[in-house]
Amino acid sequence: MTDQTPLDPAPAPPPAPSTPPPAAPPAAPPPETSSTWTASAPAAAGARPTGITILAILAAIGGVFALFGGLIIFVGGTVIFGIAGALFGLAWLALAALGLAFAWGAWRLEPWAWPLGVVLAAAAIIWSIITYLGGGGGGSIVGVIVTIVVYGAVLYYLNQPTIKSLFGRA
Repeated sequence: MTDQTPLDPAPAPPPAPSTPPPAAPPAAPPPETSSTWTASAPAAAGARPTGITILAILAAIGGVFALFGGLIIFVGGTVIFGIAGALFGLAWLALAALGLAFAWGAWRLEPWAWPLGVVLAAAAIIWSIITYLGGGGGGSIVGVIVTIVVYGAVLYYLNQPTIKSLFGRA
């Protein structure tokens, strides 16, 4: 009989050195959220003031009504008065476009919207006075006074230092 000695099993490998698991990578900062503000709007502005929001909405509503009115005047004026009616209708449409542009610019606090708003408000006051004094169907003195008060308040508001600075005007 042969001597058979049991084979020694292979020795167990030495235990691996105890190393801590790799550290988790540092948490990445949250991704920047998309914003509707443009680079032209001051970063410190934070939020649009309620007064500017109201002006933008009212300007948009007025611009839409002026757009419809301008189309009616353009078509009707062309039929009734020819080229003079067409020109008046085009002028009305241009005024509607300026009102809509101000609404858009004020909503986004674009720097070019501030002077546009000032010019439109001043022009409304001047136009109201001229049409009243000229007797061209400018309405009553009450209408002129209301126009002066409303657009005067708009001019006053737009010329406040904090509002001017939001539009990049110091």
